[in-house]
This record gives sequence, C-alpha cells and structure tokens, in this order.
Amino acid sequence: MKRVLCLLSAILFTLSCLHPVSVLAQPEPKSFSELNENDLYARSAVLMDADSGRVLFAKNDGHPMPMASTTKIMTCILTLENANLEDVVEVSAYAAKMPDVQLHIEKGEHYKLGDLLYSLMLESHNDSAVAIAEHTGGSVEKFAQMMNDKAVSIGCSDTCFITPNGLDASKTVTEPDGTSVTKVHSTTASDLARILCYCITKSPKKDDFLKITRTASHSFHSLEKTKDGTYTQGSRSFNCNNHNAFLHMMDGALTGKTGFTGNAGYCYTGALKSGERTFVIALLACGWPNNKTYKWKDARKLFQYGMAHYEMTDITRYDYTPNPVPVESGAGKDRLLKTKIQLPLTVSQEAQTMLLSKNDKVQVKEELPKLLKAPVKKGTKVGSLNYYVNGELTAQMPVLADREIKERSLWWYFMLVMARYLNPYLD
Repeated sequence: MKRVLCLLSAILFTLSCLHPVSVLAQPEPKSFSELNENDLYARSAVLMDADSGRVLFAKNDGHPMPMASTTKIMTCILTLENANLEDVVEVSAYAAKMPDVQLHIEKGEHYKLGDLLYSLMLESHNDSAVAIAEHTGGSVEKFAQMMNDKAVSIGCSDTCFITPNGLDASKTVTEPDGTSVTKVHSTTASDLARILCYCITKSPKKDDFLKITRTASHSFHSLEKTKDGTYTQGSRSFNCNNHNAFLHMMDGALTGKTGFTGNAGYCYTGALKSGERTFVIALLACGWPNNKTYKWKDARKLFQYGMAHYEMTDITRYDYTPNPVPVESGAGKDRLLKTKIQLPLTVSQEAQTMLLSKNDKVQVKEELPKLLKAPVKKGTKVGSLNYYVNGELTAQMPVLADREIKERSLWWYFMLVMARYLNPYLD
C-alpha cells in the first residue's frame, strides 16, 4: 500500500511540474456580454437602439450633467431644419469674441451658413456656433429656447440648453410660483443619445446631418458684399478637418461629436451601424486631462457589447389570434333580437423589429373592447396587441375588423316581425 501511495505521489508531482499553477490560474478574457458599470471610465453612459430608442446598457444615465460641445449636434440639426444652407451670415461682435476653439471670424464678416456648419461640426468652433444661432433664431437666447422646445418634442425631459456651443453656463429663472431657480447647461446620457438618434433616424434632414458629420475635410472662403448687394468670394480662406477620430477606429462607425470643458470633462456621442443594427452611445464626464483617450476605449466597449449581445428581431413573429368581439345591434342572418354578432378580428401583418438579446422576455397582451356597436366596417381598428419587452411597452400592432357588420335596418326589423309571426316561440 505504501508503494502505491508513493507511486501516486510521484505521478501527481510530475503532472504539477508539467502544468505550473501560474498558467492554470490565468483568467479567461472577459466576455462583452458581461460588461458592467465599473468597466467604463465615464461617470455617465448609455448604449441605445437608434431605431426604437430603447436603452440597452446604462450607467447613471438619468443624472443631468454638463455635455460640452456634444451640444452642437442639436445646434446643427435645428439649423438644418429651420434655415437655408445658402443663407449669408453676418458675424456679430458677440460671436467674434467667443473663446477657443475658434474659427477666428471677425465682426462684420460674411459667411455662407452651410460653411459655418462644417466649421461647427468638424472643428467644433464656438464662434461659428453663436453666429449660426443668431442667424437661425434671431439671438442666442431665442435659439436656446428653440433647442429646448425641440428637446422636449423628441422626448428629452432632463435637458437644459443655454448656449449653442456647449460652453459651461447657468442662468436664474423665475418659476410660475415666483421662486427663483438656477438652471445649468446640461443633459443626461439618455437624452443626449436620444437627440443623436433623432438626428440620424427621424429628422427630415438626417441625410444632410450625416453628410456634414462624416466629411473628412471642408474648405471655404469668407464672402465680400458688393455695391449691388450680392456676394463674391472673400480674401480669407479656411480648411476644416474632422476631429471625430472614432470614424476610423471601428468598422461601421457612422457619426459622432466630441466635447470638453473643465466642468464637463471629455464627452462623446456617436453611432455605429452593423448590418440592420444601429447603435448610439453617449458618454459624459469620461475623464479629464491627461485622459483624452478614455472616451474611445469606452465607446469601443459599448459598441462591441451591443454587437455581441443584441440582434435585430421581429417581436411580432409570435403567433397570436385575438378572440372575436361581440357587436350589438348588428344586422346578421340570425333573427334573434337578443343575439350579438361575433366579429372576427385580424392583426396587421406589418413587422415590428427591434434589437433584442437572448435574455429579453417578450409578452403580448390584447387590448380589445368588451362590446362594439354596429355598424362596423371591415378594416376598422378596434383595438391593439401590445408587445412588452421585460415588462416595458415597446410596440403596438392594430387589431382590425375582419368583416363588415351593418346596422339593423327597417327591413331587418320587418323580417324579424315576419319570423316571429311564423314562429311564435322565437325568442
């Protein structure tokens, strides 16, 4: 027995020499599906499905924070929707004195509005932002109100715009009850991502937005006003280069905007397209000098997580046939007065696709009336099928009448009287 134990010990010792503990204990590379908040440098971050606006991953995404020059995506889209790119902009003294980063435009100079938008989005020039805002809104204050109104209209409830360029700012306002409140130029990661989603998927000027923000470089000149009121090419020339380095870091990188101020830190919002999937991210307070590259690392992690974890899925693929709904006062073949006709229903076959992971749970619930009243035309919407992802309503499909039910007419009642005359026992 002792010899056997000695032999086993020798074998185990030999195996331990062949497989050192240091090698066996080396951890496996982390899966992107295991991403958690501590893996990100940003104090606030979100990954969003651009088409549905559904949040796929979040870190402190509902806390308002300064967002620096990512503000300019709203300045750009609002200008595209409300002004003509061929307009000529005259530079005010206020615009010319904006701090760096600057195009160094001067009071009284003239520029084409479209050229200033390239200056705004490629080089992030603060003076161009103010010149654009004053031209489009009449003043910075009026333009800021336009920005806030637009934010509310697209579902951003925790955003406050004060400047068109994103420089740190605050203002005191009087509430309806007479109290004074200090508002800060700020947004949340979710709201910022939602604004970029609007810019690239829903805005009527989405193509123009993408064209500008994806341009590698743009050259232009100032304009000189002639005696007859027209404009010719001026003496000053400019060249703007795109500083969104992430456009070259990952396949499918679509658009984005960087930002930095002392209060905001490094910020970024960007989009990436992979097949039918479009992801949008927003990063706030993603490091301070000398950590300029943190935002790129976080952006890569979030996009890779999204691509590894989510696939485009038709959530309406689940077979579901709604129950018929009774119709009161319907003129059916049955001459029984108390009989209610059962109306067969059908569901619209239009697909509803969204990004889903294997862990997402989809439920469908019908929302139908207990009783309808004639007449009902075929194809009339009578209710809906509501699709819930993880308990949240994400899509609705209309439920339609599958046949026509006419209202009881005088002839129908005449035939009822005749039927009862022939059959006294008819109820």
